[in-house]
Amino acid sequence: MSRLNPYVVLLTLIATLGGLLFGYDTAVINGAVDSLKAYFIDPRFTDLTNHAQANAANSLLGFVVSSALIGCILGGLIGGWVSTRIGRKRGLIIAALFFLVSALGAAAPEFPFAPIGHGGPAYMANFVFYRILGGIGVGLASMLSPMYIAEIAPPKVRGNLVAWNQFAIIFGMLVIYFVNFGISKVGSGDAWLNAIGWRYMFLSGTIPAGLFLLLLLFVPETPRYLMLKGDEAGARAVLDKLVTPQEAEKEMGEIRASFREHHSGKLFSYGALLVFVGVMLSVMQQFVGINVVLYYATDIFKGMGFTTNASLFQTIIVGAVNLIFTTVAIFTVDRFGRRPLQMIGALVMAVSMATLGTAFWLGGEGMLALCAMLLYTAGFAVSWGPVTWVLLSEIFPNQIRGKAMAVAVAVQWVANYLVSWTFPILDNNPYLVEHFKHGFAYWIYGGMSVLAALFMWRMVPETKGKTLEQMEAVWLGEGRRAVQMK
Repeated sequence: MSRLNPYVVLLTLIATLGGLLFGYDTAVINGAVDSLKAYFIDPRFTDLTNHAQANAANSLLGFVVSSALIGCILGGLIGGWVSTRIGRKRGLIIAALFFLVSALGAAAPEFPFAPIGHGGPAYMANFVFYRILGGIGVGLASMLSPMYIAEIAPPKVRGNLVAWNQFAIIFGMLVIYFVNFGISKVGSGDAWLNAIGWRYMFLSGTIPAGLFLLLLLFVPETPRYLMLKGDEAGARAVLDKLVTPQEAEKEMGEIRASFREHHSGKLFSYGALLVFVGVMLSVMQQFVGINVVLYYATDIFKGMGFTTNASLFQTIIVGAVNLIFTTVAIFTVDRFGRRPLQMIGALVMAVSMATLGTAFWLGGEGMLALCAMLLYTAGFAVSWGPVTWVLLSEIFPNQIRGKAMAVAVAVQWVANYLVSWTFPILDNNPYLVEHFKHGFAYWIYGGMSVLAALFMWRMVPETKGKTLEQMEAVWLGEGRRAVQMK
């Protein structure tokens, strides 16, 4: 191909709206943590100076903040069934509906049982329920958006196009950071934000969710899903719009052969190692601690001594760095390959987290901590953020892609949930605060970053430039070892 087909670009941009909503919905909580604590958590406890009650409050806050991740796990688990039985396109439509309902419900969890704005802590369970619904949408979109892009993208630019989904995730986060900051400036201080302002933060999600739902009505199903369902004529018709007739004929032959040569479709058809690698990519992406930064950045900056508004503004800077270096990854992943970016990024994150933990341990040196957090964000954005999703969309063969990605994505959200839930406990535990001054958790994430680099070095093959069908040879006998050594 001499140039990229504009139709492929258009379909990619529409699919990446799923990524944008992924970022928007997961990061909206960042600006509302203190408000949710004041509205739902604090009224349930009589003495927060008591260590037992303080630990219980921190644990409950961690649960409320990370409750959407329960839905993400569910969305990941059903994603395989949805992608195989219902389809990539219709699965994304279902995700968009979940996003829309969640945004409305989380903004008014008491509706229709009490007047909006007068619910109070009694409706915390309702809020959690709607956040779980949104999480199901995130879980589905996190799997289906990169899968859809990978299945329509030409091999030479597949990494670039799939990485745009991560750009959309970060862009969605950056947008909601601005929205949260703008909402915080509208009212009269923290009291207004804690009572009303946080509702507008969640309600704002209806705009991108509605747009995503509308645009999905006009995209085609992927050719590989159509072939999976036996619709060869439909698959060829879609391919003819994506590539030249000669390339479509060649690709049809490869897809046809992949289904004919390995037809069992069982999860471990290509060996347990393939599934293990996918699962560990997901686990490591979360255990390096990125969502602590994304979900709790405002609170972390407050711990450095910044005010609420200044902390929200600093969070925008983190989002901007994330976006800039995700763009770097987009333009380097098909040039340098997946493995080098992953290993270099992991080592940068390790150094950054060690520095961040040490800065807090030494008394919360604000500028040093801020620089360490920005360097960490850059390291993640150029590697484990976009490149992990590229790898997950590439390494699984056609017959098991839906099932294997569902397992990997579900495990990823379990890991995300564990990290997000445990961070307030680690960060606010009286013993750890007394001895490490909020630095302990970051040292753990730094150690995990070192393990992530070692895992990439020893276990993950390079996928740059290979068709999805060629990747099957990587996991069959000698092919895997041969490709890994390149």
